[in-house]
Amino acid sequence: MLRADNLTFAYSDGDRPYVFSLEAAPGEVTAISGPSGSGKSTLLDLLAGFAQPKSGTLTLDGVDLLAFPPETRPVSLLLQTDNLFDHLTAGDNAALGLPRGTKREDRAKRVAAALAEVGLMGLAKRPSAQLSGGQKQRVAWARTLLREKAGLLLDEPFSALDDETRKTTRALVAELTARHGWHTILVSHHADDIAAMASRHYRIVEGKLERV
Repeated sequence: MLRADNLTFAYSDGDRPYVFSLEAAPGEVTAISGPSGSGKSTLLDLLAGFAQPKSGTLTLDGVDLLAFPPETRPVSLLLQTDNLFDHLTAGDNAALGLPRGTKREDRAKRVAAALAEVGLMGLAKRPSAQLSGGQKQRVAWARTLLREKAGLLLDEPFSALDDETRKTTRALVAELTARHGWHTILVSHHADDIAAMASRHYRIVEGKLERV
């Protein structure tokens, strides 16, 4: 279980602090909603390690995550864009999720398996610039698979997709979450995304999380 308990943060002295408490179970999607400026991105920054709380705890299966810097914290963060390099192939972009020093033969097998799992079998050598928006997102998911992190933080990941691609992609994410036991936290303004994917739903109200 991923747990935040009174995780407290303020951008400067005198500001009203954010105080976040939540639980996210493995294999489930936990949704976070709230108006613009309510603190959704701040929460993700705290979970990912890009912001440091003044107090409170953050644990994953009892392990103190606050002791980990962002680069070694066992979470992956996906933003609104796919963050691919267009000059690289789909396979090379996905392979960026592998640890340094992965042997070439092992690299090729793992990349092919990850691309197949997200529905891109045989596209490892396709230039990323030639992929559709939905395919680029799937390459980003393949890269996430190869990172092998227990936590997945999603910041409006479907906002650039058309309606049909949005539906199929969120179904894929829910399936991957269940299959790999990820602790997935989804920030979204879209009620349809939350209704389709989330087992738990929190709303940020006046700087605090409230269970919906």
